[in-house]
Amino acid sequence: MHVDCGTCTVRGAACTGCVVTVLLGAPPEGVAWDETERAALGVLAGSGLVPPLRLVRPVDQGGRPAVRHAG
Repeated sequence: MHVDCGTCTVRGAACTGCVVTVLLGAPPEGVAWDETERAALGVLAGSGLVPPLRLVRPVDQGGRPAVRHAG
């Protein structure tokens, strides 16, 4: 999974409640997590220890992400 903070439509407004900012500080341009790391973050967020990922990508008219990233 590649999280590109530069394409997040709620960047700034939701950064303080996002796991990326909690773990890494100010929002970077992007971060990559593998499946094991994503699972661990899900457990931590589900337990209330960190906030969930707040990434919101823009969508095209068909409801698909307008910007696609490898991940």
